[in-house]
Amino acid sequence: MASPRAYWKGSLKLSLVSCPVLLYPASTSAEKTRFHMINKETGNRLKQQMVDSETGDVVESEQKGRGYELKKGEYVAIEKEELEAVQIDSNHTIDIDSFVPRDEIDKRYLNNPYYIAPDGKAGADAFAVIRDAMKDQDRVALARIVLINREHILAIEPLGKGLLGTTLRFPYELRDEADYFGDIKSPRISKDMIELASHILDSKAAHFDPSKFKDEYETALKSLVKRKAAGKPVKAAEPEEKPDNVISLMDALKQSLKGKGSAKRGRHAPTRRAAPGRSAKKAHRSAARARKAE
Repeated sequence: MASPRAYWKGSLKLSLVSCPVLLYPASTSAEKTRFHMINKETGNRLKQQMVDSETGDVVESEQKGRGYELKKGEYVAIEKEELEAVQIDSNHTIDIDSFVPRDEIDKRYLNNPYYIAPDGKAGADAFAVIRDAMKDQDRVALARIVLINREHILAIEPLGKGLLGTTLRFPYELRDEADYFGDIKSPRISKDMIELASHILDSKAAHFDPSKFKDEYETALKSLVKRKAAGKPVKAAEPEEKPDNVISLMDALKQSLKGKGSAKRGRHAPTRRAAPGRSAKKAHRSAARARKAE
């Protein structure tokens, strides 16, 4: 099996300690089912062409350029040489600036993950020193790296024998949650409802296991392509019957608690454990209060 091709090569530097490293993308979309645009009459693949939006003429590659839209329909042309003048001079170094507590990193800033591995035997010792020193601290290193002429902040942490580097978004790339949550009301919810909802949550307690993630749509796409290539008919699935709307939130909570979730409670290891008999009594009291609320 051929070794994977590195996406980036350079040095990882912590103060005066440095080592050559390689960066590999930690995620891939190569396994996803993809479609091409084709001519339905000939079966041939279609090619895209760039067309002038005003004249409708096809624009050849030597005529293509970049432009920034100042206002609707008005662009300022930016030449390749002008772009190169403002590009950051990559020094091929991941220079660690600081270490921050892991729980202080807002997950909205996390972007693309990369594996960081030592480049050859020469820097293996220095790499191991940096990695193992980080294992003793529950902190994440913040560094700067230039990828494709763009500077990025890289969060680095130990992962097995190597390191995991995750590029972070800049603040201007995030939308303000107040624009989306500002109109959410704060209704008064009874304690009984909260307790019933808590019991439902407990009944579905589990551990994070990504191996159980199933991309059902991708599976259906692969099945569709396979049947179509074999000349077999493809039938649309029967739409599922929608359940009747439950008007009462309390009724919905009680029905959920009586459903399959309660039966599964004993199969998982919940994070909280109550004294023997206490949970049953508490659930009984909650159910009694729920009946009175009807």
